[in-house]
Parts: sequence; C-alpha cells; structure tokens
Amino acid sequence: MDWLSSIGRWLEQYVIDVPLYLAAPAMVLIGALDSSLLSLPEINDYLVVGRCYKYPNAVFYFPLFAAAGSVLGCWLLYSIMRRGGQALLRKRFKPESIQRVERAYARFGFLAIAVPAILPPPLPFKIFVATAGTLEYPRWKFLTTVMLARSFRYYVEGILAVFYGRRVLLFMKDNGLVILSIVAAVAVVGLLIYVVVNRCRTGFVRKAAPTGKSEN
Repeated sequence: MDWLSSIGRWLEQYVIDVPLYLAAPAMVLIGALDSSLLSLPEINDYLVVGRCYKYPNAVFYFPLFAAAGSVLGCWLLYSIMRRGGQALLRKRFKPESIQRVERAYARFGFLAIAVPAILPPPLPFKIFVATAGTLEYPRWKFLTTVMLARSFRYYVEGILAVFYGRRVLLFMKDNGLVILSIVAAVAVVGLLIYVVVNRCRTGFVRKAAPTGKSEN
C-alpha cells in the first residue's frame, strides 16, 4: 500500500487542495481513466473522502464529479466491448468469470451492474461493464444505473468523511463483508419490490384489456 499512499499524497496536493475549477475536471478525468483504460483502485474514493473532509460543503456536489467520470469511463469500455464482441471479451477475462457474470445479468438484470458499482474493491467491476457491452445491454439503462449507483457510493463516502474523516476508507476495507451483506440485503428487497410491482402491473393490464366480445 506504500505506492497508493504516495499517489494519494501527490493527488492531495494537486486535486484535493486546488480550486474547484481545477479539481472538478481532474476528478472527472481520473474517474474516466479508472473505469476504462487504467486501474487506479480506491483513488476516486480517496479523493472524494479527502475533498469532503477538508471542505465539508463539497459533499453537496463533489461526489457527482467522481460519478460522472466513472460513467464516461464505463461508456467508453462498454462501447469498445460492444463493437469487439465475445472475442475481445474472452481475451481480457477468464471464460468461467464471464459465464458467472452473464448468469448474473440473466437472473438479476440491472442489479448485476448496480451492486458492483456500489461496492468498493476488491469486488471486480470492469468485467460487469465489459460484459454489458458484449450482451448489448440497453445503453441508457446501463449508463443510468451506473450513474445512480456510483453517486450513491460516493455520496455515502462523502457524508461519512464529513463526520469521521479518512477513517471511512479503513472502515470500508476492514468491514467489506458487512457492507456486502447490507448491499445484498437492499438488492434483494429491491428485486422483490420490482417483481411484485411488475406482477401487479401485468395483472392490471390483463384485467383492463378488452375481452373481444362486442355488445349488440
């Protein structure tokens, strides 16, 4: 973790402490690179936590820059994999991992991308983005899900940073299983609500549909 600490100190000097008109585009760029071409684990989280801790008012808007950057990076990776197809996907990831992710999409739909987007490392995320592209998952549904999930993650981190400081990142590392359990529980509840609402809506449409009999 020494290299991460060194990068963190450098970014603190050139991102966290700089004026917003420089910090905002830098955050978007770093978020985009991390979600597409590069892997910068926890850097986005570190910057959001650091900025919100140092400038508490930033909690209202700074997480959006990180989320927007992540969406741009995911859109780029999604587009590349959508054009490259399964052949490109299998060059980057193991077949068994791809199969697990494909089953997750088939079974859980948007939750297959929402949950990894919320949870911090070491849960893999890019394979879910890449697979969404090869499966031709609806583009706007994909981007909206990533934006909402990432915003939720970074806003939670920012709010916690205001009250607890940078210990937030240590807590997330040490209690990853607890966080996973909470998110999984919320995901299950959300899925159940979705299923119930969908069935009720389908039943209502069937009842409202004309029977085909004409009145004489």
